[in-house]
Amino acid sequence: QVQLAESGGGLVQAGDSLRLSCVASGLPFTTLRMGWFLQAPGKEREPVTTITLSGRTTDYLDSVKGRFTISRNNDKNSLSLQMNSLKPEPTAVYYCGAALKGCTSYDYWAPGPQVAVSS
Repeated sequence: QVQLAESGGGLVQAGDSLRLSCVASGLPFTTLRMGWFLQAPGKEREPVTTITLSGRTTDYLDSVKGRFTISRNNDKNSLSLQMNSLKPEPTAVYYCGAALKGCTSYDYWAPGPQVAVSS
């Protein structure tokens, strides 16, 4: 069973940067497709972007495109989300998710830290 541990986040001001991290264990990291997902208050969880073993990414969420960057370090079994030029928004939760290679659904989750950006 995959275990995910996340860190990062917090309350920041508009224009600041944050870096979220996620470490996976339980299964070889190279068997996992990873992704970051965002859930705003009262909204459905949606993908920010996902990344394959080789580093290929899906399209970023339009609202974060050009400001957020996903990356993975296979040697450290880690996933990161660099968030720059943060904009004012209600507190949201960023989830680290993992999908087994060959599977389309993300079956493993670890609620990440909340991110709130003030004006």
